Amino acid sequence: MPDSNHPHAYTLYSYYRSSCSARLRIALNLKGISYDISPVNLLADDHQSDAHRALNPSATVPLLLSHRPPFAGFAIGQSVAALEFLDERHPDPPLLPPPDDLAARAVVRTLVAIVCADIQPVTNMRVMRRVRALGADPDDWNRQLTTDGLGAFEAVAGRHAGSYCVGDSWTMADACLVPAVWNAQRYGVDLTAFPTVSRVFDSLSRQPAVVRANYLNQPDTPPEMRAKEEAK
Repeated sequence: MPDSNHPHAYTLYSYYRSSCSARLRIALNLKGISYDISPVNLLADDHQSDAHRALNPSATVPLLLSHRPPFAGFAIGQSVAALEFLDERHPDPPLLPPPDDLAARAVVRTLVAIVCADIQPVTNMRVMRRVRALGADPDDWNRQLTTDGLGAFEAVAGRHAGSYCVGDSWTMADACLVPAVWNAQRYGVDLTAFPTVSRVFDSLSRQPAVVRANYLNQPDTPPEMRAKEEAK
């Protein structure tokens, strides 16, 4: 609901394991934007509730809800649209190369699309449930399709990466890559086949914006998962 007196600029409806939600957590952290998290338990089908559908007709996460004029009450239910909104509303630091570098901007958008159109939609929880219902192995499905997608990402990033996916500055491509690799690790993808992806990911993983966004550091992270990781 619109609330210009809300203590934070945004509320992010998020699930700790959602890679789409993590993209926005990374971007919000990187830009130093004040936000709180409203957890949505996908395993409990909270996203299917009438209340959530009223906010996001897609019945998905993330959902980014603005609390500040002139956008108080404005909600965005798709992660890439929300990334672009945040970058235009809060341009420092930018998540796209300069406007006059059309080629670099196109490369960033290509990498974003590889993750957000080629990998994530066919490996998300909704699809995995259907794969299981059809009698196939959802983990193997996820592993194969993620491997294919990261192969494409590697081929493009390998030609354009510096310290980051494109050159030596943060872009949307980096915010999308990190959660995709978290998912790849979860399902046992062999990341040694992707040296550029691995190098950039390892560097990004140490940055405070990413550490704070990590699925292990969320308010809805199960305590037993956090404890298991800490015990390693």
